[in-house]
Amino acid sequence: MDTPSDMPLSDRTRMRRYHWLAKYDRESVNSIIDAGIICQVGYVFDGVPYVTPTSHWRIDDHVYWHGSSASRMLKAQEKNIPVCFSVTHIDGIVFARAAMNHNILYRSVMAFGNASVTSEEEKRHVLSVFCDRLAPGLWDYARRPNEQEWKATKVIKLKLDEVAAKVNDALPGDEEPDLATDRWAGMVALELMQKAPVPDPRLAPGLKMPDFVKAFSYSARAGDRSAWTPEKVGDDS
Repeated sequence: MDTPSDMPLSDRTRMRRYHWLAKYDRESVNSIIDAGIICQVGYVFDGVPYVTPTSHWRIDDHVYWHGSSASRMLKAQEKNIPVCFSVTHIDGIVFARAAMNHNILYRSVMAFGNASVTSEEEKRHVLSVFCDRLAPGLWDYARRPNEQEWKATKVIKLKLDEVAAKVNDALPGDEEPDLATDRWAGMVALELMQKAPVPDPRLAPGLKMPDFVKAFSYSARAGDRSAWTPEKVGDDS
């Protein structure tokens, strides 16, 4: 079964096992990246592998992450070293009749490439985008960084040239003999819950909550999956 693709494939992104779960189109990749706030970045430093969780954002065909200019991770990555970028969303748990068929429902993206550091001008632009991706209006509301804070911050980017998505939204993959048994099977959907904002107790009396906080919606960012149901099981054809 061919999977539609509008991005070049490589040996590292082409899926061979469970290939029907693969998605190589830009829309699928971008939607999974944009729905997340936290990514994992894998890299090798002094011969030792590391995987570091960090916040991320996407602009066009690049993903970005940031941190302290003194960070060992960023100092290593700014040297154009190979990295592996990944994002995962857990959407549910599948309970099957057969133990081998229990499963996780998920959406994920993995990208490979060489990291690079942004210029000073680009850094200032993309960090403003980052704030407004978290909550539109946040950048204009908050105090702007001073020069010392700008200097203390570094932004790394990765071009999304070698990238693929993987999505599992299938019902239990039980075979005919197990379907006839009196064992319950199905799924439990999972989602990250958003709670009411909690004001800092040090706020000035009477200070009103800004509109961008009132309007903040994680489910809108991640995609409303409240009515989501899994698809039928894929096959090897």
